[in-house]
Amino acid sequence: MTGHPHRYRVEVEWTGNRGTGTDGYRNYGREHVIRIEGKSDIAGSSDPAFRGDAAKHNPEDMLVAALSTCHMLAYLHVATLAGVVVTAYTDTAEGTLVTEGNGGHFTRVVLHPVVTITPSSDPAKAESAHADAHHACFIAASVNFPVRCEPRIVVNRDSGEGNRDS
Repeated sequence: MTGHPHRYRVEVEWTGNRGTGTDGYRNYGREHVIRIEGKSDIAGSSDPAFRGDAAKHNPEDMLVAALSTCHMLAYLHVATLAGVVVTAYTDTAEGTLVTEGNGGHFTRVVLHPVVTITPSSDPAKAESAHADAHHACFIAASVNFPVRCEPRIVVNRDSGEGNRDS
């Protein structure tokens, strides 16, 4: 069975030329602009550890964000199919990058989603939906390092009983 190709076009323009190009490691900026037709530009730079601008998005942050948002979108779909009604979803994802010589690589990303569900939803189904979402996430399937998910399920009690963590 052949899959259907989906293509994504992104334009990246380096804007960090300070007048002398890359004539020295400390002489050029890492600033750049990411453009995607029909969407807002993204101001980018490298991580401050690599002489970048901390106020701008860096590729490492965007990779962790891509894993987090892909998992969330897959999770919302899987939860819907499982009959779990999600009313809120937040995640604090953390990635670990190790540098070696002139390069480096991610060793892992850990997702920490907090999912709020209705009292009529099954917390066990809500938790198990994370495994299915992980397998459905295109980005997680494309990286060569582990992506772990450590979810917390909160049942929203509208009757005034408060929230219950599962």
